[in-house]
Amino acid sequence: MGKHAKPAEQRGRATPGSAVRARPLPIKSTVRLRRPVDIWHKPALSAVAALAIPDLTLFALGRLDLILYTSAGAMCALYAHGLPYAARARTLPWVVLGMVASLGIALTAASLTTSTALLVVLASLIAAVHKMLCDATRIGPPGNLILTFITASAFFVPQRLGEVPQHVALALGTGVLAWLVCMAPSLVRPQGPERIATARALEAAAGLLRTESGAGGVESAGVAHARHATAAAVNAAWHTLFLVPARTPAKAAARARLERLLIRAESALGSGENGGSGENGGSTGPHGNQVTADGYDDRYGRSSANTNANPTAYANPKPTATATATATATATATATEVDRLAAWARDVRSGRPLPEVGLSAAQAEELLGVEATELLGIGADERVGVDAEAPGLRRPAPGRPRGIRAVLARLAPGSALLPIGARVAVGCLLAGWASMAVGVGHPYWAVVTAASIYQANTTLSWQRALQRTIGNLLGLLLFTALLPLIHTGQLAMIALALAFQLGAEACITRNYWLGSVWVTPMALLLTEFGGHLPAETLIADRWIDTVVGAAVGLACCVLVTNRRATDRIDTALARVAEAEAAALRLLAAGPVPGADDALETGWARDRLAGCLVELREAVEVAAGEWWQRALPEERIARAEQQGHRALAGLVRRLSAPALAA
Repeated sequence: MGKHAKPAEQRGRATPGSAVRARPLPIKSTVRLRRPVDIWHKPALSAVAALAIPDLTLFALGRLDLILYTSAGAMCALYAHGLPYAARARTLPWVVLGMVASLGIALTAASLTTSTALLVVLASLIAAVHKMLCDATRIGPPGNLILTFITASAFFVPQRLGEVPQHVALALGTGVLAWLVCMAPSLVRPQGPERIATARALEAAAGLLRTESGAGGVESAGVAHARHATAAAVNAAWHTLFLVPARTPAKAAARARLERLLIRAESALGSGENGGSGENGGSTGPHGNQVTADGYDDRYGRSSANTNANPTAYANPKPTATATATATATATATATEVDRLAAWARDVRSGRPLPEVGLSAAQAEELLGVEATELLGIGADERVGVDAEAPGLRRPAPGRPRGIRAVLARLAPGSALLPIGARVAVGCLLAGWASMAVGVGHPYWAVVTAASIYQANTTLSWQRALQRTIGNLLGLLLFTALLPLIHTGQLAMIALALAFQLGAEACITRNYWLGSVWVTPMALLLTEFGGHLPAETLIADRWIDTVVGAAVGLACCVLVTNRRATDRIDTALARVAEAEAAALRLLAAGPVPGADDALETGWARDRLAGCLVELREAVEVAAGEWWQRALPEERIARAEQQGHRALAGLVRRLSAPALAA
């Protein structure tokens, strides 16, 4: 979220006393290419395999007119690639059932009415439901786009009521095939997803230490960004590991090794007094310990070798030979730790044997506390995919809703997702009707375009609208250039469709407009399979619908405001304050030997880290929303600084000294 948002210091600030402010609409960052996501090839190859089998089968049977229905199930292979295989096996059936149910509703409506205006209304409502459910479940890429594209298309396919069951059955069958394709890699690399999540956390931790070392003890925007990125990567990796079952000793041992690596990555969050730089001017060690000439700063849980020394000793530190030697040693240790984390990340990604990483005494006691609570049956309702036969593995902090309860909480009255759903419904409806008014023969393209541009806030929606418009124009040019090849036969069309699918997944993570260059001709080919239309008509209709859908959808995005975006910040600030207060109470009491104290410290660390990540997400969403009251920027900055400082103290308390390197 907020990946294209400008840093806080670059955003337009509200004047004192202002109630609302308009956010900028960036252009340069909208078209800038990024590095591709590291696992782009996994959904790409899965979708190509899941599409190729039914497409070639239909070609052999001479029934390519059914390709829309088989594509509905096969495209589900794009989902859930960030989840461990056990969680993926449970999640994909829900995606398939959602796709099949939506397709069934669309085909039934198409068979019962020929009113284009009414079908646009129904397609818009389904698009709004898709958006809210995908955001509430946090299903991840490609989100609601594929569901809405297939369903909206189905609303306008000529249909007889008696044909609906067999068409739905085709979608269900290819959905099962998509499940098999997505689960097949588990036979080769059963730990693949959790290894990738752990490697990302290790790489982020190495980047944080490298950034802090380069900042020279200065708290900069780069350090803050690296810290947020590391906290988010570590938090996401823990949620991934919590979904990994450990039903056998071998699986438990494999997950335990990943946990030890993740704990080591997490220790980078303990660096510096302010989460990145020491307020006394000391250097930061590789395990997050602020090193001074006399020992460690004790404000957040570490004992100083000279706590009661002269209080003015640190006011104006002098560059003594000892301090210089200490700083040099610390820089060397930090560089060594950065290299070690990066090397571990490469080993984890490559599938090589996992390195052995030692735990500190407090971390070992934390896992002993986990084991004790499991044996006593305490917190059994907090287990997530881990059996009691695998004690000693870290568990999620109790007290937060998960699963269905978390989804329902995100959709409850007052949720910030409800205005987003209203935007999608109104925007798609008006875009479809506007397309009808200008005489376009495919109003569902305008519906899909409007649905696709709605992101977390107005600024991101503007960027998506511009990206889709640029990408569709270039995609239409590509389709035009390939028309001679397309007209050579249906087998060439199938090959091109699969190539477009692969190209879309390869490029869309670099920038949405680049992915749209490949998505547009693929969508036009699907139309060609169902019935031939003049190329000029297809291209003209697609271009008009793109412009109409983007313009109308963006206008509705600006007019239908999400006033609850700022309310989400208030809620997130309250949660951070509560989690920070609990952390400070623990730190003020000092460490107590034993598993209970370590376990409570670990839970406090997890709660605070999760709350800080949620606060940053809420800020990024609200910062790009128009017509909001001014953000409480000082409160946000103070909460994040103090929260990360307390988090650093909790991490240091658990992470040093290490038992083994």
